[in-house]
Amino acid sequence: MIQRKKQHWFKMLFVWHGSVLPQLVPRLLLLLVLSVLIVFVNGTLYHYKIPLSPAPFTIFGIALALFLGFRNNASYDRFWEGRKLWGALLNDTRSLARQALTLTGYGPKSKEVGDFVDMLITFTYCLKHQLRKTDATADIQARLSAELAAALQDARFKPVILMREMGVWIKQAREKNLIDPICQVAMDENLNKLSDIVGGCERIASTPIPYTYQVLLHRTVYLYCFLLPFGLVDSLGWITPFITVFIAYTFVAFEAIADELEDPFGTEPNDLPLNAMSRMIETTLLETVGKPAPEPAQPDGYMLD
Repeated sequence: MIQRKKQHWFKMLFVWHGSVLPQLVPRLLLLLVLSVLIVFVNGTLYHYKIPLSPAPFTIFGIALALFLGFRNNASYDRFWEGRKLWGALLNDTRSLARQALTLTGYGPKSKEVGDFVDMLITFTYCLKHQLRKTDATADIQARLSAELAAALQDARFKPVILMREMGVWIKQAREKNLIDPICQVAMDENLNKLSDIVGGCERIASTPIPYTYQVLLHRTVYLYCFLLPFGLVDSLGWITPFITVFIAYTFVAFEAIADELEDPFGTEPNDLPLNAMSRMIETTLLETVGKPAPEPAQPDGYMLD
């Protein structure tokens, strides 16, 4: 994800990295060339004058803008829900680490508490890898015992297996009378919250916006943009290509932004910074139990995750 300091309004006009413009340039250049050809032939195709005027494009453009706004709102809702789920993950893992430290009979520097916190940290990284469909082996082996790492190796839903192991840890603490039943229930409630977070993230990742809706909007946007020069050539003349590209940039960029935000857990510039968020959770949990923590990610001008 791109994170920038606030910039002067004039500099914002020339921002390249983090905008969708780089991926749109080939399409806009194609439209520019087409518009120049239409101006050259004065809107005539095979000796037939295309009878289009700006009026229908004005009316249809308003309707198209409304549909694009709805599409972007739907995508941003998915993005913001994903952000709220990862914010809840930070809160709930902090609560569990604090409870393991203060509500059980284990000492603050005990191996048992350290193992529990390591499972929480690994849970976070495994959830990130599951959502991005990447390999979690390195993060697992760096934080867990060889036995538990081997048990997770072939698991498809690694965060769920780790929740089971944390539940076993709480049960064993109760059997040793190191935690009372009320505290056990409190910790189990936080584990249930982690399960809700995993389910919520999986729902977003596995349920895209209906494909037919995307196809319809995509076709409509490009048909509108490629017909637009025919409607403007008589009234604007040689300036038609520039106005056409500017209008097309607005519509096509809205569609591209919606496509990026639809999957908030990806690796596009405007997706959630899951690497940095996982590092932050690891840092705060290690600090909670008094262990040395890694340096947090510090964006320098911008951060790409």
